[in-house]
Amino acid sequence: MSALATELEFDRGFDVVPAAPERLAEGVVRLTLRHPDGAALPAWEPGAHVDLVLGPDLVRQYSLCGDPADRSVLQVAVLREPAGRGGSAHVHGLAGGERLRVRGPRNHFELVPSPRYLFVAGGIGITPLVPMLAAAEAAGAGWRLLYGGRTRASMAFAAELRERYGDRVELVPQDERGPLDLDAALAATPGAAVYCCGPEPLLAAVEQRCAPDLLHVERFTAQPDTGPRDAFEVELAQSGRTLGVPADRSILSVLEESGVPVLSSCREGTCGTCETGVLEGVPDHRDSVLTTAEREAGDVMMICVSRCAGARLILDL
Repeated sequence: MSALATELEFDRGFDVVPAAPERLAEGVVRLTLRHPDGAALPAWEPGAHVDLVLGPDLVRQYSLCGDPADRSVLQVAVLREPAGRGGSAHVHGLAGGERLRVRGPRNHFELVPSPRYLFVAGGIGITPLVPMLAAAEAAGAGWRLLYGGRTRASMAFAAELRERYGDRVELVPQDERGPLDLDAALAATPGAAVYCCGPEPLLAAVEQRCAPDLLHVERFTAQPDTGPRDAFEVELAQSGRTLGVPADRSILSVLEESGVPVLSSCREGTCGTCETGVLEGVPDHRDSVLTTAEREAGDVMMICVSRCAGARLILDL
């Protein structure tokens, strides 16, 4: 069996049975997932996420927030978003005991070794950082968490983290203290690896202030696609086929229409499922996953949104 076939087989996922959602904060529930037969669930590391297959056309990505050492469960925390596309409402409406399909885990937000960390969370962006704090603590690293939210009642894990880690956790409810003081936090932790997750304005503010080689971010939403859209060709190295990608189509949609087996999920460049190797050509990156260094290397791309900076790409497909 080819490597791609093996990956596709694995990515069909596995069944889990959720417990009833547990309220963590105002508008936030924790979902604890177990294997139907009590078997061990896949290993994962801090920063990983899973796809929850909530319906035929309802697949959502959620960061894992439990203990990686506990293979008996997977846990995610989900914010109810009234203006969302239905995923969070579905999770909040679960009774417990239903079977769900899970794909992954995958990790595009890995915790790199560092003697010091600054973790910055906005709202539900705390979820991938919770296991990172435990990992940094276990490694003996110095770290600090700056965690903001609309109100104290809306901040999941806030009391638990404060009790466990003390004053290394700075809670900043906006209605009590105003916005996060990013300048002070960065000045107090020079040279630290900075991990940030939260709404786009927070990520943009941190990016403006932090050196790219120190910064690691995870986005929930797609980046605005404002670049030019020209037609180009993709050659599939494994089959030798060449396909045209029109200006108004994505590489992913053209491959799917042509019967090429590829993995995908969000179709917005935020989950990393469709990451594909680039053998020749220059990708025009439009995703929210790859780091600056990975974009400059140009050897992988997210084919659901990214395009070609020239006339032709050769992909490892």
